[in-house]
Amino acid sequence: MKNGFDNDKYLKIQSEHIKERIAQFGDKLYLEFGGKLFDDYHASRVLPGFHPDSKLQMLLQLADVAEIVIVISAVDIEKNKVRGDLGITYDKDVLRLRDEFQKRGLMVGSIVITHYTGQEAAKIFRNKLKKMNIKTYYHYTIPGYPSNVKLIDSDEGYGKNDYIETSRPLVVITAPGPGSGKMATCLSQLYHENKRGVKAGYAKFETFPIWNLPLKHPVNLAYEAATADLNDINMIDPWHLEAYGKTTVNYNRDIEIFPVLDAIFKGIYGTNPYKSPTDMGVNMVGFCIYDDEACSEASKQEIIRRYYEALNRLVDGNGSEEEVDKIEMLMKQTGVTTDDRKVTVAAKERCKKSGVHSAAIELADGTIITSETSDLLGTSAALILNATKHLAGIDHKEKLIPKEMIEPIQKMKVTYLAGNNPRLHTDEVLVALSMLSNTDENCKKALEQLPQFKGCQVHTTVMLSEVDRKIFKKLGVMVTCEPVAKKQKPLIG
Repeated sequence: MKNGFDNDKYLKIQSEHIKERIAQFGDKLYLEFGGKLFDDYHASRVLPGFHPDSKLQMLLQLADVAEIVIVISAVDIEKNKVRGDLGITYDKDVLRLRDEFQKRGLMVGSIVITHYTGQEAAKIFRNKLKKMNIKTYYHYTIPGYPSNVKLIDSDEGYGKNDYIETSRPLVVITAPGPGSGKMATCLSQLYHENKRGVKAGYAKFETFPIWNLPLKHPVNLAYEAATADLNDINMIDPWHLEAYGKTTVNYNRDIEIFPVLDAIFKGIYGTNPYKSPTDMGVNMVGFCIYDDEACSEASKQEIIRRYYEALNRLVDGNGSEEEVDKIEMLMKQTGVTTDDRKVTVAAKERCKKSGVHSAAIELADGTIITSETSDLLGTSAALILNATKHLAGIDHKEKLIPKEMIEPIQKMKVTYLAGNNPRLHTDEVLVALSMLSNTDENCKKALEQLPQFKGCQVHTTVMLSEVDRKIFKKLGVMVTCEPVAKKQKPLIG
């Protein structure tokens, strides 16, 4: 895929812009940091050239003036909320984030438990943090939030919250996921800082939607697809249009909350430095796109990918018809169908011809390789073998893993591990290849091709097992699947 985003330019101008914003507020800025700091794969998919850790690298340029505060909701702790992409609970992710930041040289000042109403699980988590010598604070639920501005802006509102002790000019407020209370934490600190005579500022850093791209630009529509389950909607910022006569893009939650923010700012300081939600932002991503066509095409592909994800969740019982319908609408707006994904077409054609589940991969040079399920191998495992043989220049008829090696593995899976599926998965095939690579030159060559899988597209006509999904992820492959469970027959037609 062609690159269309200048990552080096982004690191430079984004860090400079944040420094300017710190200076604007007398050397104390609370920066609400939305999205993922060091594993932003959505941004890297829709903005080819954007590195998944770009925001982290940008922060590292500010490491000497920045500290991080991690926020987690007591409600999420109590519910054992799980981060979908990593499969771990939010409380565990808080500790993971803290470790990752510190390993990279960033200061993590404290952890804040928000929406606290005495939840037992939150108390246990705080005690755990105390034993680890981690500074922890409580922020409480405020009745009538966010509309009861009089109560919010009082000693019984924000004033009731613990004051977070900070020591750096830039305080980055981040969290494991949405709805954690990042904005309220920032505003609570403004209230407390003002009482202490410190005129601190607030800014918001969200990568998407990109404020200086058109409302219906594929990059912005891809963000809507990514947040279809949250029902986020991109909108023209009416406050910015009224104040400046300029059209900018924001999203519904920020636009809806702005009158409340305006009242809170005026309650704390007597005035609001911002005339619109767009004013609050510090996002410079839009200035770093140099190939609009490349980013538009990548975004269209992302919308298709999100559509398949939504369909898969629906089949698993974790999704909704509304989410699927919304992404279908976005596909119509961008003028794409699932047939615009090359591997989807190739996998379906192979499935139609063979009558069994099939898969396809698009390699970096545009070559499409396909596979199908056999008695010995699942279609994903077969795809890896077929693709590595092609990349290594090995004749397709050559059997890398002999049948007499596969059959004992199958016997173990079924007889000793009580498995229902004797076919080898991707991890089992890779282990077998590794064992054979010591004595077999072709197996060695095949294994050496695996780094070339990074960034490749794959589609299967059956939903993947968890193990296959994880292997593809580790290889850096972007996978979509037909909404067909393992036990179902292929959808042919």
